Amino acid sequence: MKYIKDLTEGARVSDIYLVKSRTSAVTKTGKDYWNVVLQDKSGAVDAKVWDLGSAGIEEFEAKDYVDIVGTVTMFNGALQVKIERARVAREGEYEPANYLPVSKYNIDEMMAELVTMIEKTKNQYLKQLLRSFFVEDAEFISKFRFSSAAKSVHHSFVGGLLEHTLSVAKNCEYFAAHYEMLNRDLLVAAAICHDIGKVREFVPYPENDYSDEGNLLGHIVIGAEMVGERIAAIPGFPANLANELRHCILAHHGELEFGSPKKPALIEAVALSFADNIDAKMETFMEALDSSLNPSEWMGYNKFIESNIRGTRME
Repeated sequence: MKYIKDLTEGARVSDIYLVKSRTSAVTKTGKDYWNVVLQDKSGAVDAKVWDLGSAGIEEFEAKDYVDIVGTVTMFNGALQVKIERARVAREGEYEPANYLPVSKYNIDEMMAELVTMIEKTKNQYLKQLLRSFFVEDAEFISKFRFSSAAKSVHHSFVGGLLEHTLSVAKNCEYFAAHYEMLNRDLLVAAAICHDIGKVREFVPYPENDYSDEGNLLGHIVIGAEMVGERIAAIPGFPANLANELRHCILAHHGELEFGSPKKPALIEAVALSFADNIDAKMETFMEALDSSLNPSEWMGYNKFIESNIRGTRME
């Protein structure tokens, strides 16, 4: 299979790709055509079907795996595929794993590391809560391992939610070791739970878009509700501890304008908000560098970093 990242201007394409989107449009002369976005795990590329009346063009829709024949062209400085033939691929002709962006780290190893952190938790109630999600709930574990952490900003790939959660929890482990006043068990439990609402906020790949629940409530509220429901099933769970944990989740974006229903009022909530922000910003920056042809040159303004950015020049 020839991945999208390896396509070059003038190359012939004859392979199966996932159709991320397909919309109808009309040229200035009144001719119907399709705007298509093709995707594999290496990236995405715009494509066009100009000759809808051709016998070689079969009907296909978004989320179909389609056998494409065409030519790679350049338009406005970006590659584009002119689709000449297309048919919906049959099951067995393609491997779905080749079409979904996935974490560069081993998902089984990351999950095992997260469970090890859970087993280090000394507070019996927090440990029982974490185990109820990440050890005992097979359906939740499956969704958590597969989910992305965002639609597009950072960790937007299969395993992204797990990778981000583990990284934030590691940051919090460091903070707890460095700042003695921090309650390690509360902070790390909050880190592990802070984004669990994303398993319901997003529709799984290949769509990876917001669900109705995600659009209406958002992952912060969903996650706080999920934790509250599990706590209610644990006899004797201290009410104050439950409130502190849910506060950390509700405040983990740090500022009201960033979507947090509450601003941090506990020192653990402050630490979590910084740990989350550090990991999101670092991943956003790394993804920008990885996608640049010349990362040591200025890449322009990045709205998430809020600065004109470039990579370090090692001279």
